[in-house]
Amino acid sequence: MNTVEAQIAEWRAYVGRARAVEGTDVDELETHLRDQMAELGAVGLSDDEAFLVAVKRMGAIDGLSREFAREHSDRLWKQLVPSGRTERDQQTNGLVAALALAVAAGVAIQIARLAVGFPDEEVPTFIRNVSLFILPFLAAYFVLRRRLSISQALAAATPFVAAALVVNVYPWEPDSSTELLVALHLPVALWFAVAYPYTAGAWRSHERRMDFVRFTGEWFIYYVLFALGGGVLVALTGVLLEPVAPGLAERLAEWVLPSGAAGAVIVAAWLVEAKKSVVENMAPVLTMVFTPLFAVMLAGSAVTYAVSGLGEFDRDRLVVFDALLMVVLALVLYGQSAREPTARAGLMDAIQLVAVACALVLDVMVLGSMLARIGDLGFTPNRVAALGLNLVLLLNLAWAAWLSIRFLAGRVAFHRLEQWQMSYLPVFALWASAVVVLLPPLFGFA
Repeated sequence: MNTVEAQIAEWRAYVGRARAVEGTDVDELETHLRDQMAELGAVGLSDDEAFLVAVKRMGAIDGLSREFAREHSDRLWKQLVPSGRTERDQQTNGLVAALALAVAAGVAIQIARLAVGFPDEEVPTFIRNVSLFILPFLAAYFVLRRRLSISQALAAATPFVAAALVVNVYPWEPDSSTELLVALHLPVALWFAVAYPYTAGAWRSHERRMDFVRFTGEWFIYYVLFALGGGVLVALTGVLLEPVAPGLAERLAEWVLPSGAAGAVIVAAWLVEAKKSVVENMAPVLTMVFTPLFAVMLAGSAVTYAVSGLGEFDRDRLVVFDALLMVVLALVLYGQSAREPTARAGLMDAIQLVAVACALVLDVMVLGSMLARIGDLGFTPNRVAALGLNLVLLLNLAWAAWLSIRFLAGRVAFHRLEQWQMSYLPVFALWASAVVVLLPPLFGFA
């Protein structure tokens, strides 16, 4: 185990808890710490000695917090007067921007829907462009919130412009399978594009990537709550007014739900930014509840299929298996984001390893069935996309399981697991992008 890296990870976690210190600040402090260590190492100190002396030179954490507060004047008043006018003004300004962008997203989705007659007409153009009507507004929200420069804002916009050109210039065939795959994978690729403005351009930092993973989990919780509340509200409104306005429920769903679903993407992001402490307290609880449940379900499924075999393996079952593996990966990442990095290995880490190991067994079985089916029937766009996704997941989960075993045995620090997952995130983005850009021409847009 690299004890110095483990100590640095522990120091980062401690520094990050200071109220005036944010993610990018911790990166800057870590760079300064490593520079100090390099200087001390050059004069003959060991790594452990250099770390201790460098931390001593960095000063007390309260002093660091005050220093950063002085350097960031807008944050200074936020910390000194937590209930004062400046914090309220900042939150109000952030909410105004979020609501304006949410309304813009809602209007965009309605204009696009009316232009093609959706849902009366199932137009592929609308379906494959849905994410392009929403996620650029989410990226714009973070461009404004992070106060990015013009060059950074242009860099953030580039993936969306390129995606819009690709999916609308390609000569799609009628009832194209690759077009449906693009509609499913484009939101994934563009969600990773949102990571650039979210991290203020520091997307190479593993720690900032973990912040984005944490944001994604918290955003998902808020969005599900919005969806549940909004669905109940629309349904009840339709039922109450049905006697005086027959058919109102259908019209409400047609007009309100698309705009509400689009706008909630941005409002949920604002809530994550403004109310982090609320969901941060929920994250460990959700992880502790769902990880054991999924571990039991996966173990039972793995044993059942190992004994009885997969049987007739069709596309619908493949979709279920892939969704299950993605949920396991999401639980692993969300569990890591909610975990105290310096805590020792415990029961939840062992349960998570069981879930990952059982998911691996199922993934290997699915891959074997897929390869047999491809051998009999040949390649199709759907089979290539599914095969690639399962291989990407297999590699990720296999190495995560190996690192988890070593962590439980005390051979590596927890930050090694985090680093692996954060280093691997671009692979998912690249695969989703490859399905969008490369797969359609490979199969003649059929």
